[in-house]
Amino acid sequence: MTTLSPVHAAPDTSPVVRALSDTATITRRNLTRLLRVPDSIVFGIVQNIMFVLLFTYVFGGAIQVPGGSYVEFLMGGIFVQTVAFTCATTTVAMSEDLGRGIVDRFRSLPMAQGAVLAGRTVADLVFSGITVTAMAITGLLVGWRTHTPWYEIVAGFALLFLFAYAFLWIGAVIGMSVRSPEVAQTAGLIWLFPLTFISNVFVPIESMPTWLQPIAAWNPISSVALAIRELFGNLPAGYDPGDWFPMQNPILTSVVWCVVLLAIFIPLGVSRYRKAASR
Repeated sequence: MTTLSPVHAAPDTSPVVRALSDTATITRRNLTRLLRVPDSIVFGIVQNIMFVLLFTYVFGGAIQVPGGSYVEFLMGGIFVQTVAFTCATTTVAMSEDLGRGIVDRFRSLPMAQGAVLAGRTVADLVFSGITVTAMAITGLLVGWRTHTPWYEIVAGFALLFLFAYAFLWIGAVIGMSVRSPEVAQTAGLIWLFPLTFISNVFVPIESMPTWLQPIAAWNPISSVALAIRELFGNLPAGYDPGDWFPMQNPILTSVVWCVVLLAIFIPLGVSRYRKAASR
């Protein structure tokens, strides 16, 4: 006779712990895929380094920032532009997973509903961190400097990554809403260009037409870019925020924007995930 060893039930864990565990698993899966295609990492870094160099040496001589250095003005804005554009990668990746049926396979597993989207966004946030690090090193080489205590610099990067995470959820929602990766490539970028260029990323708002200035001032990208400059000590001397609340309180406005975007797009993303996976 064969004696069977007793079967022990798996320990009962809370839903939060299970959701975090599922998210970590999906994050690891996405990072593993990314590491297996190192070309995408290399070219993503090179592309953003080229942005820093081109705007510094090609446009820097033509764009004047009264009371400040264009390099220091540029870096805060280009950090924000870079992490905002990363959400297009999330859009395409989610659309590809959906088209290949991977999302349907995940749906058949006993896992948290939001783990697939959370794992995707966390993995892309890690990639954003690698890109921002490379850009920061490039900025230091071309003359960018910070002028505030270390804790304000850390707060600046923390705000940058909070903003990045909020935008990654927007990308995830778009990716779950389109029908093919080809459409996702366009849908993930087309709305980012006006949002980025109608802002203070590359030029001061005061240089824009009068009717366009309020739109740029209330643009979340403008608020975050200005908050980053303030936390890094890169504001031009004698900077005048004008009469717009976001420009007078950029850090507060940026945090509010991030919280609102997350509050909207996390539930919307989970809802789209359920519907998209069942279609």
